[in-house]
Order: sequence, then C-alpha cells, then structure tokens
Amino acid sequence: MCKCYEVDPAECSLRSEDMTSLLLQVAVCLVGWISFYALLCFLNGHRGYEWNCRLVTLFHGVLIVCVTAYIGYVDGPWPFTHPGTENTPMQVLALVLSLGYFTFDMGWCVYFRTEGPVMLAHHTLSIMGIILVLWVGESGIEACAVIFGSEITNPLLQTRWFLRRTGRYDGPAGDTVDLLFVALFIFMRIGVGGHMLYCELASPQPLLVMKCGGVAMYLLSWVFLANIMRFAYRKCGAKYCHWQLRRKGAEVNGHDGKVE
Repeated sequence: MCKCYEVDPAECSLRSEDMTSLLLQVAVCLVGWISFYALLCFLNGHRGYEWNCRLVTLFHGVLIVCVTAYIGYVDGPWPFTHPGTENTPMQVLALVLSLGYFTFDMGWCVYFRTEGPVMLAHHTLSIMGIILVLWVGESGIEACAVIFGSEITNPLLQTRWFLRRTGRYDGPAGDTVDLLFVALFIFMRIGVGGHMLYCELASPQPLLVMKCGGVAMYLLSWVFLANIMRFAYRKCGAKYCHWQLRRKGAEVNGHDGKVE
C-alpha cells in the first residue's frame, strides 16, 4: 500500500492526476520541438543539422525570455521577495515549454556529440531542476527567474555562431556581439544571479533541495564565466597582435598600411 494513500487518498489521487497531466504536457512540448526541428530540416536542409538545431535554440531563447519576463514583471510574484511560493499556471507553462526543449536539445547534443561536459551538465541540471519544481509544485518563480537569466544571453550566443558560419564574424558585428554577450552574461548570470541566490538562501520558504539546486546552477555560471574570460583574453591578445603588426607595417610604409 502506498504511504500517501494512508494519509489522504483523495489528495494523493488528485496529485496523481496532476502529474499525469504534466507528463502529457511535457510530451506534447517535446513532440512540438522535435516537429519544429524536423520542419526546419525539411525546408532548410541544405544548411545542415546544427544550423537548424540552433534556429530552434534561438526561437526557444526568444520565446522563453518573453514568457518568463511577463511572469516576473507582470503576472508575478516578484522572485526576489517571494521565493518558494506555489507554482502558478503561467509558471507551469514556461517550465513545461523549457523542459520539452531541454530534453530535445540534450538528446540532440548527445547524439551528435557537439557539446562538452559543461554544457551537458547545464542541461542535466536544468532538466532535473524543472522536473523537481513541477513535482513539488512550488519554487516555480525562482525557476522562471533562473531560466530568464540563463536564456537572455542565448540569442547573442546563437548570433555569434551564425556570424561565424556565414563568414561575417571577423569584423565590427562579431566584436559587438561578443562585447554585448560578455557584459550581459556578467550582469545577469553573476550579478543578478548572485542576488537571486542570496534571496533564495536567506528565505525560510524554499525547500533545502531547491537551495542546493540554486547553488549548483550559480557555480556552473562561474565555470561558464571562466571559459568566457579565457576566450576574451585570447581574442583581445589576437586583436592586439594584429594591431601591432599593422602599426609596424604603417611605420615601414610611411602610412596607415593602405596601398593605393
């Protein structure tokens, strides 16, 4: 005999119906993301599988940022003052959409072996965290805030990839995207994310497991930041070396290096 039935059979039955409904919603979203990807591959097959997968990623990033921004700023509650509250229908919608997407993208990345352990760890934590929030029925507002902070830099990341693939990255456009990405990542993931984690840990309302999940996601953001800083250091070094070569060429030629 299930222990929950000994406590309250009616409540346990209702809980079971809710979980069945959530599973169906997640399954529908997963099928939707897969179908969207398949449609892109059919219409845009000459671009390749990764190109179309990144289009799906870009679409999810823009969509979920808009949805979670509406939840945080309009639908409420405010995540910094009301962590650990009961999930609302809008929060459940956002979480189900993202869970379906992360499941699709995780499967795609594992199958094509395109991502390293850090990104796979991010997807694993995201999937487990969303499942946990949906299971316990609370802390949806913090989860939506984390998704907002994580995905708001995603469009810039995908734009950078598309610029590289089309040969337009080495120029002002690529430099602008990189600068905006690094600045937004530090501000949202490290700055705002750190404040969100403090509010989560200081509040007595969220469950301990939710607080541990928040710490794990924040530590992962620092791992991402370390990788980003190494990339920025290498790029700035390459830019400086290129500038030095151009300056030396200008000194030798007696002008700025442009030959008429």
